[in-house]
Amino acid sequence: MSILNVQSSSIADCDTDQYLVVANIKERLAVNKAAAQKFYVERFNLRKLSELEVRKQYQIKTSNRNAALENLNDSEDINKA
Repeated sequence: MSILNVQSSSIADCDTDQYLVVANIKERLAVNKAAAQKFYVERFNLRKLSELEVRKQYQIKTSNRNAALENLNDSEDINKA
């Protein structure tokens, strides 16, 4: 933390002998680089797609995901209208 500017003034509307202090500070937050760079990467084994059963399962899963996304988009459009 570093202090950029400090000002004190006695113009506060109070019957006290205290001064009003105004300060501009700059604070730098530390980020854990290991946590910031950690993300989930889904890897695909494309060689398995040459097997007929695995290819069919993949096609079913992707079509289900696409259908779910389309349903979600349709419901959002209805809610906006």
